[in-house]
Amino acid sequence: MAKEPKNHGKSWTPTEVRELKELARGNTPTHVMGLKLGRTPEAVQQKASQEGVSLKPTNQRPYNRQKK
Repeated sequence: MAKEPKNHGKSWTPTEVRELKELARGNTPTHVMGLKLGRTPEAVQQKASQEGVSLKPTNQRPYNRQKK
């Protein structure tokens, strides 16, 4: 059975929400955010959606574009 994160089932604190926003601005992968916040990647995605925070990477080209 998988180990539950330390904050499983707990409410998000304002400090955690602020850290989530900072990590998202830094293009941190969702899995790494979950490890740092003690949450699952799914919980991070859900909270980011609720807060209106985009988790899409901003420093990458579209997938189908080739460098000329």
